Amino acid sequence: MKRYLLLVILILCIIEATEAQQQATYAQYMFNGLAINPAYAGSQGTMSVSALMRYQSIGVPGAPNTQTFSAHSPLNNDKIALGMLIIHDKIGVIDQVGVNAIYAYRIFFSSDHERPKVLSFGLQAGFSTYNAKYSQLDIYHPTDPAFTQDLTQAMPNFGFGVYYYTDRFYAGLSAPNLMYNVFDRGNDLETIVQSNPIILNSGYVFALSHLVKLRPNFLLKLLDQKVVELDLNANLSFDDALWLGVSYQAFSAVNLLAEVQITKQLRIGYSYAFRTSSIKRVDLGSHEFMINYRFKYPKSGVVTPRHF
Repeated sequence: MKRYLLLVILILCIIEATEAQQQATYAQYMFNGLAINPAYAGSQGTMSVSALMRYQSIGVPGAPNTQTFSAHSPLNNDKIALGMLIIHDKIGVIDQVGVNAIYAYRIFFSSDHERPKVLSFGLQAGFSTYNAKYSQLDIYHPTDPAFTQDLTQAMPNFGFGVYYYTDRFYAGLSAPNLMYNVFDRGNDLETIVQSNPIILNSGYVFALSHLVKLRPNFLLKLLDQKVVELDLNANLSFDDALWLGVSYQAFSAVNLLAEVQITKQLRIGYSYAFRTSSIKRVDLGSHEFMINYRFKYPKSGVVTPRHF
């Protein structure tokens, strides 16, 4: 019974990871906007570099893990921003990497960099590689052709997004994968079809006092005209130096989040997720670590605070 239970759990994790690979799931999406929307590029007002590591379903063999690296910056004329995004996903014997270059064009409705009102349009282009070592699996029928042939393929990718933000509010709509890529091994053995998710997210900052702020956020992800993710989040900020929050992923998990602004340029974050479904008996939760560094703006030599 334990073996069958572990098999069911692993299958559920694979389904979750397959959806995630269409567009990876992050607990700290409100601090990692470029990973879900190319129009986010340049919104920090200076060059911003982030690294994120996510380890899902600790305790389950072959559970998914994701690493993300992103960098973006406005150019001298401010209207144009460029960026780069690298995402690595691994689950069991399946390893995937996506590399994208990002371009954003921004329309400013305010000239005040500390109180921006900006509408941004973003494009991304790159490629995704899919590497599956099926021959490393332990199976009952070693000659089964579905598991004797490994697969390594690379496919192009294009995406777009729209992002509006002020110093207190943001809203974004994106479609990070527009290509209908099919990774297959021939002989009618289709491996995976890369669908086209649509992501909508938004957030607002309420000042509860001079030192304390409340920021609710939400993220909605549609895949094949179905809701595959709904995340409701609320964070409390203390003196813009410490953020503590909680997120509810509908019918799936609860995330506890913490962000620390160590300096005006350096921020680190951590989240822990525990499942609310029945497989939580062997799933020891998920951990996500993030680090972000913003370089000083060359025109003024200072870094203005950002809530998003």
